Amino acid sequence: MAGAYLDKGYEVTLWNRSADKAGELVAGGATLALSVEDALVAGGPVVLSLTDYDAMYAILEPAAASLSGRVVVNLTSDTPERARAAALWFAGHGARQLTGGVNTPPSGIGTREAFTYYSGPRDLFEELVPTLEVLTGTDYRGEDQGLAALYYQIGMDLFWTSMLSWVHALALADANGIPAAEILPYASESTRGMSRFFEFYTPRIDAGEFPGDVDRLAMGVASIEHVVHTTEAAGVDTALPAAVLELFRRGVAEGHADDSFTSLFTVMRGSRKAA
Repeated sequence: MAGAYLDKGYEVTLWNRSADKAGELVAGGATLALSVEDALVAGGPVVLSLTDYDAMYAILEPAAASLSGRVVVNLTSDTPERARAAALWFAGHGARQLTGGVNTPPSGIGTREAFTYYSGPRDLFEELVPTLEVLTGTDYRGEDQGLAALYYQIGMDLFWTSMLSWVHALALADANGIPAAEILPYASESTRGMSRFFEFYTPRIDAGEFPGDVDRLAMGVASIEHVVHTTEAAGVDTALPAAVLELFRRGVAEGHADDSFTSLFTVMRGSRKAA
């Protein structure tokens, strides 16, 4: 991120717990702050990108007196609730937070094709747009400080469950002597086709309608049972497909056997309202 700003001619002051990692950036024109306090008072927006909010508090709490008047673009990953709490914490120290969820790996930083979710005060977002767009494109989600984190975690839910299913499929293939490269074109075609399913089922889910006119959950149970049995026979770990099968069976037990598999939305959603 610091490199992207340097490439665009920005003055960059940075601090890292491992100062030796900043050598290349300093050689490229960045100023290395000797302390967190020095970094905070250097001027301009403060951009944070840390593993989680525990790491953020560990770094900033000892330097909290230097936060007054600062604008913090908080790209740290954590839960929506913790993003909202952090905004209040910053406000208590005289600073303003804009929450961000970066929707790209490091290789996408500095490109407009990638994007970052933002939420928080609209006036602050609009003021910072030119600076934010140095990193990625922007997608403002609203005033609620937790929204950027929520959209980001929704994306991570989809990403990791999808990627894990792919890895499991490759393990099953490998156990049968089929290399990943041979599965690649089929996996790629399957994922391209997923978007058509999303487009078909989304309006039905929003309407709370799960008719069994296209698929039936009972048939899905039979299909997943075949996957579990094939996986067992190959000596591959069955935890993932077994978890899917358990969820399908719960749906049937709750009366959805003749409904679409998307009726599992109601099973997973339950009755709890988000905080």
